[in-house]
Amino acid sequence: MKPSIHHIAIAVRDMDAALTLYTQALGLEVSARRQVPEEGVEIAFLPAGDGEIELIRPLDTENSVARFLEKRGEGLHHICLRVSSIEEALERLRRAGVKTVGGEPRTNAAGRRYIFLHPLSTRGVLIELYEES
Repeated sequence: MKPSIHHIAIAVRDMDAALTLYTQALGLEVSARRQVPEEGVEIAFLPAGDGEIELIRPLDTENSVARFLEKRGEGLHHICLRVSSIEEALERLRRAGVKTVGGEPRTNAAGRRYIFLHPLSTRGVLIELYEES
């Protein structure tokens, strides 16, 4: 399976205000909204075509999303690509010299594995790989 867009993540300061824009002005619908304490964020997913838009809001001022907002303001945070095997993708990427954030893949609450690629290795874009077969 070739990589495909799973979601595009947008960092926001005010989830309710952002949802008003995306639902009322753009006509998207929220498929899920929840807090993810282990990541220190609140997320909302809005399906769009074959992928989703993920709005992310920090729950505290100390996590990476909060630091992102402080440094860059609201906007594109990362692009997530769906892959069938993280190991295969990482093998190719490491051969190409691409570095990861945090070293090894992590597992989310749904049991899916994911890893972020460091923006210094990906032309300034934070890329997440999400394993989904």
